[in-house]
Amino acid sequence: MQPRNMSMSGVVDLAAVKAAGEAKVKAEQARAEAARQGGTAAVPPSRLVIDVDEAGFEREVLQLSTEVPVVIDFWAEWCEPCKQLSPVLERLAREYAGRFVLAKIDVDANQMLMQQFGIQGIPAVFAVVAGQALPLFQGAAPETQIRQTLDQLIQVGEERFGLTGIAVDAAADEGADAAAEEAPVPAGPYDALLAAAVEALDANDFAGASAAYGEVLSQDPGNTEAKLGLAQAELLARVQGLDPAAVRKEAAERPADLAAQFAAADLDLVGGHVDDAFGRLVDVVRRTFGDDREAARVRLLELFEVIGGDDPRVTGARSALARVLF
Repeated sequence: MQPRNMSMSGVVDLAAVKAAGEAKVKAEQARAEAARQGGTAAVPPSRLVIDVDEAGFEREVLQLSTEVPVVIDFWAEWCEPCKQLSPVLERLAREYAGRFVLAKIDVDANQMLMQQFGIQGIPAVFAVVAGQALPLFQGAAPETQIRQTLDQLIQVGEERFGLTGIAVDAAADEGADAAAEEAPVPAGPYDALLAAAVEALDANDFAGASAAYGEVLSQDPGNTEAKLGLAQAELLARVQGLDPAAVRKEAAERPADLAAQFAAADLDLVGGHVDDAFGRLVDVVRRTFGDDREAARVRLLELFEVIGGDDPRVTGARSALARVLF
């Protein structure tokens, strides 16, 4: 996919409208409040590249954009151009040393944000300046063009909104790493709940396990162990009591029946036939439209959670899903 929108004309237009004027006022108020409270502390280099989800978007992007331009990298594990572009953006974020912050958003896990930004394909790169969103470019782009776009973004942020960036404490990460090596690992805040969930799973108490994992996620939505455990518990609850022969017969005879296909995919996964489970649901997405297609897509993403995003079978299935969707 060829890059497009490699200009900052959108930012200049944005600054001319009333919304931008209001955003500038809000940014100035936010900086004044930060100064009143002692100013914004220097951040470690590791905070120049952050993973953001829907729950943290307002705090980690919108609020931060009143201090520094935030560049958003919309990506997915299955996206090959993303694997070329993302490392370049991450390296430049560290090189620019606080003149912008890079926020990475996984579109598979944050569909609502993808829809709100009107993204039709990835990689897609946006910026948020003083609470105002604007497109930068789509597709992998040469580093020289990316640098030009970033320089223009930073210039507009400074001239139109007074955003001079954030201070970076280069020694902060080193000190944190050294302290982590010396300090004993404390008990995690959710260890008891996670242990109770595992015990419930071992006892085939899938409802109890789901409740425990759900409690963890209500307090820590990004907890990887709880996400994986909840997906497994829900899968095992769905297949409990199913007659495999009857399910497979119904799925073969009724290819348009979503419930039958979902049940067969669940049994495939539990039986270790991972590629068959994924392939079945990708095919359902390909053949359906509207609500049925969305339901099949969501169920497939749920099965991805059971296996884990790093598994190559998940990566392959994500690519297949992208082909039928886009």
